[in-house]
Amino acid sequence: MEFKLQAKSLFSGVAIGYAITCLVFISYALLLTYTSTTEENIPLVVTLTTIVSVLVAGFDAARSASSKGWLWGIIAGFTYALLLVGIMSWIQQALIMDSRTVTLLILSLAGGGLGGVIGINLKK
Repeated sequence: MEFKLQAKSLFSGVAIGYAITCLVFISYALLLTYTSTTEENIPLVVTLTTIVSVLVAGFDAARSASSKGWLWGIIAGFTYALLLVGIMSWIQQALIMDSRTVTLLILSLAGGGLGGVIGINLKK
């Protein structure tokens, strides 16, 4: 029973992470479209959004865990990254493992783990 609750919390965290990602990306796209903002900051926005999203996903995934919040956070970060890599591969019709993809995986694992540590330590 505990595993079902934890899996639900994991997927809820990843969904919240993606909701944050979508909101930031849509907002930034509108900013690019309707202001004189240049596209040079896109990599920074993507990186910061990824970090915040996986932190939140890891936090939410670990909040209902009884122990090992870091592990549940890493799993949430990995799930987030795996889904994102899958979507990118589907759009590009090829799996491209370049430095950006590896960076995404590392940031997702680290950010999710940190979010998990914070989440398990701030339980009510």
